[in-house]
Amino acid sequence: MLFGTTDLGLFILSGLILNITPGADLLYITNRSAVQGKKAGVVAALGIGAGCIVHVIAAAFGLSVILVSSSLAFSVVKYLGAAYLIYLGINTFLSLKQEKRSPAGVSSTLPLPRIFRQAVLINILNPKVALFFMALLPQFVSPTAANPGIAFLFLGVLFNVNGTLVNILFALFTSALATRFRAISFLPRFLKTCIGVIFVALGVRLLLPS
Repeated sequence: MLFGTTDLGLFILSGLILNITPGADLLYITNRSAVQGKKAGVVAALGIGAGCIVHVIAAAFGLSVILVSSSLAFSVVKYLGAAYLIYLGINTFLSLKQEKRSPAGVSSTLPLPRIFRQAVLINILNPKVALFFMALLPQFVSPTAANPGIAFLFLGVLFNVNGTLVNILFALFTSALATRFRAISFLPRFLKTCIGVIFVALGVRLLLPS
């Protein structure tokens, strides 16, 4: 029993399954990796991980309980997250329009610090991450744990480290795949169009009643 936790193997497996489940985080990493290459994809993955740290600390100190139990707090985070996803989707469409007007036809790129900040916000403004921590983590904390807060913190950090590694590998894979197919002229625009549509769809879905 490490730091008052139980069934660590099952916890790691559960976390990895969640990490490979498509969502706004993987979508953003895919977008940046395909458009700007592996460095941008890795920065996006690190930004997602940094945003997850906020949820880890919140869960460890019980702040996520407030978010889960307060319908107002949950709704505020939910609507902010939805608005941000829709904003990213619209920005993607606008960048496509700008590329079309550009005589050089060069794909739009973002500075790495901006990519990092956007990725952090995507994760922080996702209330489902808070729900995940509050629903899953307590199942792997021993009832006899001397300090449940430390157990929560350890599990959260473990989940985040594993998730960040998975996201970095995904970014490298996506970048390599995009490089291979970049010669097909319509593919980059088609991919960005799909990503823009999915961002908006995810935002709208968050706005709909559960």
